[in-house]
Amino acid sequence: MRPRIRPINYRQACAFIRTHHRHLGPPQGHKYSIGLAAPTGELVGVAMVGRPIARHHDDGLTAEVTRLATDGSRDTCSTLLAAAWRVARSMGYQRMITYTRHDEPGTSLRAAGWRAVADIPASSGWDRPARPRTSHGADQVARTRWQVTTPDWQARLTDSRNGDQTAADARRRRS
Repeated sequence: MRPRIRPINYRQACAFIRTHHRHLGPPQGHKYSIGLAAPTGELVGVAMVGRPIARHHDDGLTAEVTRLATDGSRDTCSTLLAAAWRVARSMGYQRMITYTRHDEPGTSLRAAGWRAVADIPASSGWDRPARPRTSHGADQVARTRWQVTTPDWQARLTDSRNGDQTAADARRRRS
């Protein structure tokens, strides 16, 4: 028997992240989470998907894998990444992004069909004199942004920004 993808709730995903993620805690929220369960039923990995953290990527057609954690089982990361993208596409998303630390190779992302699209320099963090914030572990670390897209995501993004409506949108508004 092989491990199986299954939906999990926010609380289950957060508990797994707290135990297994190397350097970050659970995110504030999510759109959905999926888990990979061993044949015994025990979770061996989780992926949490939400809105993009960066405002300029939050276009309504982009989802972000905000956390991915495993217990180290073989092929778990690439299996979860591929499944998260299948679910996002079925929900109508045209692009999915995620980030890795610059010192991580991204092998699982490549195996799941993702590609590196940007190197992002380390930031000084969110803390400002007029807006004090606590560091959450990703500050001052260079990162790489990865993405996977549908073949026509650029055209759909342009259409949605121009206010054009698809036939499905027109039918929905008429009903």
